[in-house]
Amino acid sequence: MLTAVAMIAFACNSLLCRIALQQGGIDPASFASVRLVSGAIALAVIVRLRSERPAPGNADWRAAAMLFAYVVFFSFAYLSLSAGTGALILFGAVQLTMFGAGLRAGEMFGAGAWLGLALAVAGLVYLVSPGVTAPAPFGATLMAIAGVAWGLYSLRGRGVSDPLAATAGNFARAAPLALVLSLLFVGKANADAAGVVLAVVSGAVTSGIGYVIWYAALRNLSAMRAATVQLSVPPIAAVGGVIFLSESITPRLAAASAAILGGIAMVLLSRSR
Repeated sequence: MLTAVAMIAFACNSLLCRIALQQGGIDPASFASVRLVSGAIALAVIVRLRSERPAPGNADWRAAAMLFAYVVFFSFAYLSLSAGTGALILFGAVQLTMFGAGLRAGEMFGAGAWLGLALAVAGLVYLVSPGVTAPAPFGATLMAIAGVAWGLYSLRGRGVSDPLAATAGNFARAAPLALVLSLLFVGKANADAAGVVLAVVSGAVTSGIGYVIWYAALRNLSAMRAATVQLSVPPIAAVGGVIFLSESITPRLAAASAAILGGIAMVLLSRSR
C-alpha cells in the first residue's frame, strides 16, 4: 500500500504541474518556487515532529543545485508536453543517467542488459523523432535535462545515513534559488489562487509527504523491486492525463512506452541476476 501510494504521488506531480500550466493559473517559474518552498516547509515540519533525531551531515549544495534544476526544467517542460509523455521522457532520462553512471563506475552489463539499454534508447529516440504526433522538441529537451538532473541527484543521495533529513535540507537550500529565478521572470509572473494551491499540493503533499511514504516503503523493498515499481509512474501519469486532462494516448506514445519501460526492465532484471 505504501509503495502504491508513493507511485501515485510521484505521478501526480506531472498531473498537477500540467493542470496548473494548462489552465494558465500560474507561470512555470512561480510553480517551481512555490513547489520547492512548500516542500521545504512540509519536510522541515515532518523532520522536527518525528521521534528520532536527524543524523548529522554536511550541507550538499551540489545536490540542492540538482534538485533545483530538476524542478525548474520539469516545470517549464510541461508548458508543451502532455502528462504521460513528460513522465516517460523524465523517467527514461533518469534511468539512463543512472545506468550510465554504473557503466562509468565499472559495472559489468551482460548481453541482456545491453539489449535492454539499446531498446530503451531506441524507444526514447522514436518518441522524440520528428512526426505529427512527436512531442514539442524544446519541451522534450527540457524534460530530458530535468531527468538527468534528477538522476544525478539520486546518485548523490546513495548511502546517505538519513535520507529524509537530507532531502529536507536539499529542499531548504534549493528554495532560495527558485525564488531568485522567480525574480528574473517577475515580468511574466502570473499566479491565481488555484495555481498556487496546485503548486503547494505538488510541493507539500505529492513531493514532501510522498517522499516520506516512499522512504517508509523502501524499508521492505529490495533495490531491484524499488527500481522496478517505478516503471509504473509513467503509465499512471498517462492514465491520469486521459482522465483529468482529456489527453490521448497515441500509438507513438504506446510503442515508445513499451520499448523504454520494457528495455529498462530488461536491464534491471539482468543487473539483479
